[in-house]
Amino acid sequence: MTEIEGIDPSVPPSGTGCVECDERGGWWFHLRRCAQCGHIGCCDSSPGQHATGHWKSTGHPLVQTFEPGEAWFWNYATNDLYDSGPALAAPGDHPADQSAPGPADRVPRDWQARLHP
Repeated sequence: MTEIEGIDPSVPPSGTGCVECDERGGWWFHLRRCAQCGHIGCCDSSPGQHATGHWKSTGHPLVQTFEPGEAWFWNYATNDLYDSGPALAAPGDHPADQSAPGPADRVPRDWQARLHP
């Protein structure tokens, strides 16, 4: 397999939910996984936008979706979408029984009004 700068396929994900949202008792819409260090952050539609924050603070531009049934990658630095890429260390997505948005017990009733466009 050809190595791709900014992707370390051997690093497992940091957990099953957004690291910062879990620390603060927040919630997310969808999750993204840093392809370099495994950090799980929430997407740009989420209130916290922690995946983008991770890129800005670390310089790790490549993320993979952490949603079941999806495999695409996004490059924050170039705004490029890739339909596929190398297989990353398991698991490749959050547990199927974990809600999106989630986690279910922290999602406000008016969550749709709180999403970023």
